[in-house]
Amino acid sequence: MDHGNGAVFFEDALVFLFAAGIIVPLFRRLHLPIIVGFVIAGAALGPHGLGALAQDHPFLGHFTITEQEATEQFAELGVLFLLFMLGLEFSFEKLWGLRHLVFGAGSLQVGLSAVFLTLAAWFAGTGGAGAITAGLALALSSTAIVSQMLIDQHKIAAPVGRATLGILLFQDLLVAPILIFIGFAGGDGDGSITTVIVRALVQGTIAILAIYLIGRFALRRIFHGAASAGGRDLLMALTLLTVLGAAAITAGAGLSLALGAFLAGLLVGETEFKHQIEVDLEPFKGLFLGLFFMTVGMGLNPAIILANLPVVIAGIVLLLLVKGAAAVLAIRLVSGNTAKAVEASGLLAPAGEFAFVVLGVATTTGVVEPGQGVVIAAIAGLSMVLTPLTGRLAANLAEKAAKPLLEAPTVSDYSDLEGHVIVAGFGRVGHAIARILDTEDVDLVALDSHASLVGERRRDGRKVYYGDAARPEILELAGAKGAAMLVVTVDNRASASAMVRAFRKLAPGTPIFARARDKAHAQELMLAGANFVIPEAVEAGLQLAGRALEEFGYDGDSVRTRLALERDSEYMKATDG
Repeated sequence: MDHGNGAVFFEDALVFLFAAGIIVPLFRRLHLPIIVGFVIAGAALGPHGLGALAQDHPFLGHFTITEQEATEQFAELGVLFLLFMLGLEFSFEKLWGLRHLVFGAGSLQVGLSAVFLTLAAWFAGTGGAGAITAGLALALSSTAIVSQMLIDQHKIAAPVGRATLGILLFQDLLVAPILIFIGFAGGDGDGSITTVIVRALVQGTIAILAIYLIGRFALRRIFHGAASAGGRDLLMALTLLTVLGAAAITAGAGLSLALGAFLAGLLVGETEFKHQIEVDLEPFKGLFLGLFFMTVGMGLNPAIILANLPVVIAGIVLLLLVKGAAAVLAIRLVSGNTAKAVEASGLLAPAGEFAFVVLGVATTTGVVEPGQGVVIAAIAGLSMVLTPLTGRLAANLAEKAAKPLLEAPTVSDYSDLEGHVIVAGFGRVGHAIARILDTEDVDLVALDSHASLVGERRRDGRKVYYGDAARPEILELAGAKGAAMLVVTVDNRASASAMVRAFRKLAPGTPIFARARDKAHAQELMLAGANFVIPEAVEAGLQLAGRALEEFGYDGDSVRTRLALERDSEYMKATDG
């Protein structure tokens, strides 16, 4: 190894780790998206930020990342790990269930976006092939940013997560056709474009089948052997080989590296080693993904952005409007869910990392002029920075869009009801409670402040209404004064306490049962006025202890008796302090 290059590499690594040590705690404390922090750091520490001043002020070179190409190669690992872990959360059965979203909504969203963005680029003065290239480049979205946001918000398995992921998978399948088109447009094509596309489709199909067959029939046995022979170290090495090997196979077939990593995750997710691998890879994924977001920031050139500011701003606005509208239309037509379509549109509207790859190839082959390419890249990069903001705005709009769809009787219809149960929060816990109460013919009124969730539950036939149970007027309309009890199931500490206090003022003698995250939260709820609180951590521990005793051969009655004693003891501690 060249010692000079080695020193530069370690210097760049130190700069990145130092930046990560500041960005992560600072942005978490400020409740800002960490993604944005890494992008800003990349812009500041990259070749167009402080790096541009390093020639005149050499000491700044110690605080900038100079080897951008090497950095980008390591950053790609972050995307691969992210897509691999995303695959762990799915199965081939679930993926097959997404086929209408992948090919139906995906083709419609990309097609509409590409057509309108191509027309916009053409009217802006870009040549025919260049305009088509720009339209295709900007029509795709950021798999890395969007997937990370869905994971952070625990929405991967939610309707919006499935719809968004379906379209992102379709976009990954378009990598080869787009690059083939650019090659022919630049005069580098060999043979007819139809022949080349058919060849690429055959290669891609063979690659995917090869990964699937190897994974189905060999992966579990290989992982078993690795776990028995070498423990976690060998298992980790085999996991890395699986991720990189699958990515290499898809890349060799002209598909994206990310698609191969996702397929590897699907296969490993069907083994019993899934959870251990997920825990072991998480720290590496976070570091490399942070590095990836920094490389996105490094690609932003403030000088070019400022010199073309009106064009860049207009391009970003047009991009978000066109792709957002296309996503809403596509998902709405395929799934029939307006709220889901609106929320997904905010995630899919910005451009993605593949735009830089397309534009790089297009400028090299002469399809896009270099001056136009850097402006289009600036539009793509800045729109990616806005993804957390557009996602949040779209989620808020989705809440409003869902309200007219509820078609439910108003909560005021229950203001005179007596002897019923009010359930505050209708997520998984609230839904489970409702199912049990329904089987026993117990009247209930459920409230939730997430309109899209309310719409979904109502379509399933549940009696749930939109409203914040922390507001006294909402509780009054739900019949708080005549209710038999209130059950609080929300997991937000502040919201749960506010609901208990509001209900206690309206109905001083009515029992309140609440779910708590831990004993400290249980104490807080008891002080607010709850009668009985169940700390999740305590209950989970008791359930696990019970199963352990059963495995040791203890009979069911003695186990239940023991758990009842412990449960009373633990809950008394939680409620009495």
